[in-house]
Amino acid sequence: MKQQGTEKKLKLPDVTLAAMTSVDLYETIKAMEYSMRDIAFGDAVLVTHRKPLTLPKSIRYSHTSRLDNIDKFNYKMVYELGEHIHTKYVLLVHADGFVVHPESWREEFLNYDYIGSPWPLPDNDYAYRDAKGEICRVGNSVSIRSKRLLDFPGQAHLKWEKMEDGNYNEDTFLCCKYKNVIEDAGMKFAPIEVAKYFGHEHMIPEIMDVEAPFIFHKWRGRNAQYPKFVNPWKVRWQKVKDALRPFLFWRRVGGRETVKGRKR
Repeated sequence: MKQQGTEKKLKLPDVTLAAMTSVDLYETIKAMEYSMRDIAFGDAVLVTHRKPLTLPKSIRYSHTSRLDNIDKFNYKMVYELGEHIHTKYVLLVHADGFVVHPESWREEFLNYDYIGSPWPLPDNDYAYRDAKGEICRVGNSVSIRSKRLLDFPGQAHLKWEKMEDGNYNEDTFLCCKYKNVIEDAGMKFAPIEVAKYFGHEHMIPEIMDVEAPFIFHKWRGRNAQYPKFVNPWKVRWQKVKDALRPFLFWRRVGGRETVKGRKR
C-alpha cells in the first residue's frame, strides 16, 4: 500500500467514512483502511456491537446492539445510522464494497443527498419503482448519504415495511418506496448520468464507458479485479476443519457399522 502524507491526500472534511456490521469485521476494517489510503476523511467510524481488538486508532468505534440478522441491519441503517455520524455526509462501505479509485472523486457527488451505483432496468412490473410507478435507476447500500437524509426517516416517522419482494431492504426503502416523500422534503437523488462515475455493482450498458469508478460493490464482471480481503484466521480454521473432516466421517460411519453389527 502506498503511503502518503496527509497533505497529499484528497481532503473530504465533511464526509465520514463508515461501516455498520457485526460480521466480517476483519474484512470490513481492511476495506475501510483501503478506502482511507489516499483520502483524509473528516471522520471514520465502525458501528458494531463490540470494539475489535484490531481496530486501528484512525477508525472510531461506535456501539450498537449485535446485528445478528439482515433485517436488523436494514432497520438500523435507516433509523439509527444518523446517530453515529457527526459530519454533513457519510460514505458507507462494506467488506465487499469500498473506494478503489480515489482519483475518480468528483465534487458533484456532494450535490446530492443520496448517490450509489446504478441499478439495472427491472424485469418485472414492481421492482425498482417509486410510489408513482416510475423506475428508479440509482440506489445501492455502498453510497454517500447526507446527514439530513440519515435523520429524515425517524423525524418523518416513515413506516418500516417490507418491499414488494417480501424482504426488508434499506436502499430500496429510501431510493424507491419513500423516494417521492424524501424529494418532496427538498432532498435530491443523483441521476444515473452522475452515479455511473461514482460506483459500479451491476455490469449494465450505462456504466461500461466508465473504467475507473470511485467505489465498487460486489465482485461481478469487471469488479473482479478489485481487492478481496480474507481473514487469515478463517483460512487457518477452514484448513483445520478440512483436515479433521475425513476422521469425523470415518467415526460416524464406523459407529453406524458397529450398531448394525450388534443388531445382527
